Amino acid sequence: MAIPDRATFENLYAGQAPWDIGKPQKPFVDVADKITGSVLDAGCGTGDTALFFASRGHQVTGIDFLEEPIRRAKRKARERGLSVNFLVKDATTLSEWPERFDHVIDSGLFHVFADDHRKKYVAGLTTILKPGGKLFLLCFSDEEPGDQGPRRISKKEAARRLRQKLGDRVHPGGSN
Repeated sequence: MAIPDRATFENLYAGQAPWDIGKPQKPFVDVADKITGSVLDAGCGTGDTALFFASRGHQVTGIDFLEEPIRRAKRKARERGLSVNFLVKDATTLSEWPERFDHVIDSGLFHVFADDHRKKYVAGLTTILKPGGKLFLLCFSDEEPGDQGPRRISKKEAARRLRQKLGDRVHPGGSN
């Protein structure tokens, strides 16, 4: 399966991206009570999950590497009267960032990275997560039928890649 490039995402955000469902993914709603303190939504897209956690009183930062989804996220925040720090930022550069978060949520970002970018992303997560903080991850499983959509990842591979650096600070969500 091909790794999507920047142009692929720009084209998808020129319209309605298929993952932009107008609300947070159900697995994040289901674990919302386990998420406390400050939250980074890595690969936030148009911000629905970040806005959900902001509505629950969290200090939230949402990042995406494209301008268009961040522009839409900021508009949604204004319309809903919510405060979220939405930034255009490459998640593979998190290790260079001075910010620290109690928790990170990842709704479909990890699985789009090539292997070398996954390593950079995970290294960044170890930098920005405060002690005791967790990564809440939702990605496409290799058990998902079909071959459309993003690159699949097995639970074993996800655990190996993430737990190598993050230990028990990973809270895997369901598969898409």
